[in-house]
Amino acid sequence: MTTSTAPYADLTGPTLARRIMTAPTAGPLAALVLACAFFSLATDQFLSGGNFSLIIQQVMVVGTLAIGQTLIILTAGIDLSCGAVMAFGSIMIAKMAAEGTVPPLVAIALGLAVCAGFGLVNGLLVKLIPLPPFIVTLGMLNVAFALTHIYSKEQTVSDLPSQLTFLGNTFPLGGTDVTYGSLVALALFAVFAYLLSSTSWGRHVYALGNSSEAARLNGVRIGRLTIGLYALAGVVYGIAALLLVSRTGVGDPQAGQTDNLDSITAVVLGGTSLFGGRGSVLGSLIGALIVGVFRNGLQLMGVASIYQTLITGVLVILAVTVDQISRKRTR
Repeated sequence: MTTSTAPYADLTGPTLARRIMTAPTAGPLAALVLACAFFSLATDQFLSGGNFSLIIQQVMVVGTLAIGQTLIILTAGIDLSCGAVMAFGSIMIAKMAAEGTVPPLVAIALGLAVCAGFGLVNGLLVKLIPLPPFIVTLGMLNVAFALTHIYSKEQTVSDLPSQLTFLGNTFPLGGTDVTYGSLVALALFAVFAYLLSSTSWGRHVYALGNSSEAARLNGVRIGRLTIGLYALAGVVYGIAALLLVSRTGVGDPQAGQTDNLDSITAVVLGGTSLFGGRGSVLGSLIGALIVGVFRNGLQLMGVASIYQTLITGVLVILAVTVDQISRKRTR
């Protein structure tokens, strides 16, 4: 018995350790832990419940955008329009509700539908014509940006009904105030993590990103799946629009101008490959937290915002470099 079971005992530990160390989220999680450790030593204010709650509040909008961005990047696409679509959705929701055109809940539903419509058009253009995702979403970015300023007439919408700002309210948790919007964002991450990892739909998404032709030969309806993913990403951007309105308390036509790049940054830092087929939304959550922790920590240290941007750019380049090296090693 001893000789027969020894090999299994020897292999189990290394295999489990190897899986943990080679998991796509292992590197980003280690980077997040190291960043938290550094800033907790560099400033006394960082390591507190209130500050961590603030970080989550600051990243929940971009983090939610990163969920939709992850869906697109997993298929080897990219969405440059997400921030502009979110901005238009937020202005539409805020203005309709503030002016009393429709009830607040109907305004929210219409905002989500419009954002889904933007995503649907993106998906149709990418799949049916077909056009490169970069070009399609770049064009849609300009369309959504222009519509936002036309519809808002360059004016910030204020005096919003309580139904629109409810998710910005807080409740005590362990001596720390937590917003309801933060819980919504975390719940979205949990839902999409389950869908991608534990359903046939999720397996089809990864298969599409690895090889669309192989996925088609295995019975995946790649056209329907691609269009549906872009539309679903649009719905997620609409939810991000609601979170934005609830956090700021206004509809701001200037919002979201760099959030498309921030969402891509979060996805890349979270270990999702820009070449498709590898990554996770949990990794994107970690990536968003890395960006939030760095910006928060550097701000507490008194570092100018331009250097925060510089460091974020360096982190993105490093993350893509690591992805390229790992892809070459696995070939």
